[in-house]
Amino acid sequence: MVRKPLDGIRVLDLTRIISGPYCTRLLADCGAEVIKVEPVGGEHMRQKQPMRAGHSTYFGHLNAGKKSVVIDFRDPSDLARIRALAKTCDIAVENFRPGVVTELGRDYPSLAQVRPDIIYCSISGFGQDGPRATSPAYAPILHALSGHDLAAQTYDGALGPAKSGIWYADIMGGAYAYAAIQTALVGRLRYGTGQFIDVSLLDTMINLLVLEVQEAQTPSAFSRWLATPVQAADGHAMAIPITGRNFERLADAIDRPALKDDPRFNTQLAREENWQALMCEIQVWTKSRPAAEVEAHLMAAGVPCSRYQTVAQAIDDPQIAARGLMSTVGAGEDSYRVPGAPFLFADTQLSVGPDVPATGADTEAILGVLQASQAAG
Repeated sequence: MVRKPLDGIRVLDLTRIISGPYCTRLLADCGAEVIKVEPVGGEHMRQKQPMRAGHSTYFGHLNAGKKSVVIDFRDPSDLARIRALAKTCDIAVENFRPGVVTELGRDYPSLAQVRPDIIYCSISGFGQDGPRATSPAYAPILHALSGHDLAAQTYDGALGPAKSGIWYADIMGGAYAYAAIQTALVGRLRYGTGQFIDVSLLDTMINLLVLEVQEAQTPSAFSRWLATPVQAADGHAMAIPITGRNFERLADAIDRPALKDDPRFNTQLAREENWQALMCEIQVWTKSRPAAEVEAHLMAAGVPCSRYQTVAQAIDDPQIAARGLMSTVGAGEDSYRVPGAPFLFADTQLSVGPDVPATGADTEAILGVLQASQAAG
C-alpha cells in the first residue's frame, strides 16, 4: 500500500465549528492521525442539519477520518490528560477566541513545555493580538469588516449588501492554516524546531481582495469589467472572451464575424471598456438556445464558457467524477458524499476517511493506552 504523505504524523485537534475542523480534515485526508477532542456530549455541530440516520452530515463533512476523544473541560485531571496527549502529537490546532486556551492550559507555551518541537496553529477571527483580537467573530462578520461585502455590492449594483450564506472566511482560513502547517513541518525537518502559527480570518478575507486592495489605493482610470451572465433559453451562461483569440473565436461561433471589426470590441482594452455592450451582443445569440448547448458550442470553439449549475449538478459533473473528488462517508443507505482535498498527488489517493467517529469513540483506546504507558514508565 502506498503511504500517504502525512502517515505517522499525529494531530491534537482542539477545533470546532468550521475553520479549524476543515484544516484538520485536510490533514486527515493526507494521512495524519487526527484526534478530535470534544466536550462531554460532543461538539454542538453534531446537532446541525442536515441529518441522516440521526447524525449530522454537516459535522461529518468536516470531521470524517478523525478519531474522537471526550474530556470534561472543567475537570483539571482531564485537562492534564490532554496535556499528556500533546506530548505524543506533532501538531496541535485550535480555533477558540484568544485567551480561552490559555485559561485551560492548552496554549502554545503550555504544550511546548511537554513537546518543544510541536507545531501549534491558532485560528481566530482577528488574530492573537491587536485591538479586535478578543472580539467574537463568525465568517459573515469578517466578510463585512474586510470590505468584501461592500465591494460585491458595488459590482452587483444592489441597494444594499447581500445576505451571507457561504462561509468563505472559514474555509479559506482553514486552507491557509493547513498550508502554514505544511510550511512549519518543512521548517521542523530542516531545523528541528517547533512553531507557533497565528491565522486570522480577517487577514484571510483581505488576502482574497487582490484587485480591490490595489484599487483602494490607486483607482483605475475606468470602471472595471465584470463577469456578467447572459440569458439562455432555460437559464443563464457565463462566457468570457477576454483575449483577442477568444473574442475572434466567439464572433465566428455565434455567426457574427463583423464584430471583429467593431471598434468597441477589436482590442482588449476596448472590450473591457464596453463589456456590457459585448454581453448584449452575445445574448442575442444565447437567449434562444439552452444553456447546455451554449456551453458545448462555445467551449468547442475555444471560448471559455459555462452554464450555471446547481451544487447537486456540479458534484455529479463528469469532470468531478473523472478527478475522483467526491468520497463516500458511511455505508449503505446512511452514506453520503463529501469532496476531498482540491489537489491530487501522482502516487497517492488522498480520499476522505470513510467513517465519522461517534462521540468519544476513541477515548479509552487513546487516553487509556496513554495512561497505561505512563504508569509503566
